[in-house]
Amino acid sequence: MVATTKSGQSLSAAHGSSDLYDLDYVSWIDRQVTLLRAGRLTEIDAENVAEELSDLGKVQFYRLQGSLKILVMHMLKWDQQSEHRSASWEGTIREHRRRIRRLVDKNPGLKPRLPEALAESYEDARGWASIETGIPDDDFPAECPYVWSDVMDRVFAMDRKL
Repeated sequence: MVATTKSGQSLSAAHGSSDLYDLDYVSWIDRQVTLLRAGRLTEIDAENVAEELSDLGKVQFYRLQGSLKILVMHMLKWDQQSEHRSASWEGTIREHRRRIRRLVDKNPGLKPRLPEALAESYEDARGWASIETGIPDDDFPAECPYVWSDVMDRVFAMDRKL
């Protein structure tokens, strides 16, 4: 279905691609895909397509940071409050490790940015761990105490009686 103006004219005909971007994002995407597949490259809204592609890369980085923040926050809680350790914390650590592995496997371009993502995520994880534990921020290390191998491979397991 093509988006139309009140007069029945298609939005893409009534407005340039750049205008359509601001008026109807979904129709703009459909138009760009159609133009790309048809090889009509001179009609593509190159400036906005480039911006959207750049944003897609940022989204992947933000997804990485989000999972790292949750993972590291649980690691901090695990280390600071051993008496409160739970299977839920262990499960959260495992789940976010899986998410990070999948994300990096599907987006190997993130690998060079792993140290940056960990350092930036730590600041948020530290604050969040402080809130959840009631432990002052200053009682957590100012810099991330974990190296990448700790984050992804350190064993976290509840002491279970078998």
